[in-house]
Amino acid sequence: MDGVVVARLEAGLEALGLDRDPERIQAQQHYLELMVRWNRVHNLTAIQGDRELVSHHLLDSLSIHRFLHGDRVLDVGSGAGLPGIPLAIYHPARHFTLLDASAKRVRFLRQCALELGLDNVVAVHARIERYTPVEGFATVVSRAFATLADFTLAVRHAVSPGGHMLAMKGRYPAAELDALPTGVRVHAVHELQVPGLDARRHLADLGWEANDHN
Repeated sequence: MDGVVVARLEAGLEALGLDRDPERIQAQQHYLELMVRWNRVHNLTAIQGDRELVSHHLLDSLSIHRFLHGDRVLDVGSGAGLPGIPLAIYHPARHFTLLDASAKRVRFLRQCALELGLDNVVAVHARIERYTPVEGFATVVSRAFATLADFTLAVRHAVSPGGHMLAMKGRYPAAELDALPTGVRVHAVHELQVPGLDARRHLADLGWEANDHN
């Protein structure tokens, strides 16, 4: 990773209010290098350049770090580990489960956890509809679902009572919010500022009402 890319990463971390700890920066760099290496064969992401990967993936993922709740986080449709792995690097006290239906992506996620020494990360090969956690998650997050309605219904069984469902979106999802199932509460919709990314980004923070959770 060249010096310009490292400088962009460091500046982005500072803008997001994250410390520039050398070990964490090195871990983010190593993760990026693994993504680039595996992407040549396994097509993990359509984004190719290091600079774009920093802004579109690493910093975009980290832009939601202030909105996590509890000690257990489920990343649904994690793909290349986004947002789970960048967040796990900065939140070692939280446990992250990365769920994906693709076996090759899960192999990549497990390799990342091994090489980065992320003891707080577990990768699971499963579709969310067939995944049965031992206990619920305080935070369930995804960048991958088409609609908020699909997301809330699919993860309903995996979120703990009072837990938060965080959906990363581009433009403000007004129509999707209007189409939410009965019983889903909108805690907030946060406008995200992602350093180096000239695009609108939002985070919908949702929850099931107590009477509608089961």
